[in-house]
Amino acid sequence: MSAISRKLRSVEGGRLMFWCPGCDGAHQVGVGDGPGPRWEYNGNPEAPTFKPSVLVSGATWDPPVTPENMDQWRREPWQQRRVPFVCHSFITDGRIEFLGDCTHALAGQTVDLPDFDPEGR
Repeated sequence: MSAISRKLRSVEGGRLMFWCPGCDGAHQVGVGDGPGPRWEYNGNPEAPTFKPSVLVSGATWDPPVTPENMDQWRREPWQQRRVPFVCHSFITDGRIEFLGDCTHALAGQTVDLPDFDPEGR
């Protein structure tokens, strides 16, 4: 992974990564030639536009198993529930418009694309 701007990272396979403030994590899109789904990219690393929308979905587990509690969970596994999540957005001129089907707190809002990993992790 290499920085191409404060907003974007370049990763293998012709993919660009940006920080999602709704998920507090990174999302990737494929641009240019290559295998898998591809997005149009305006070529502006400081104010990117990707088309079409970016849809990320999956599930997490609650309560989570973390590195800090892994040994305890292995000794005495606790009940967990599967929690589905959706992050669906349009990224236009360096702003993220979160659509209403997002399951995070920024659903329905438009915010500036933050610098990559604003917490410095």
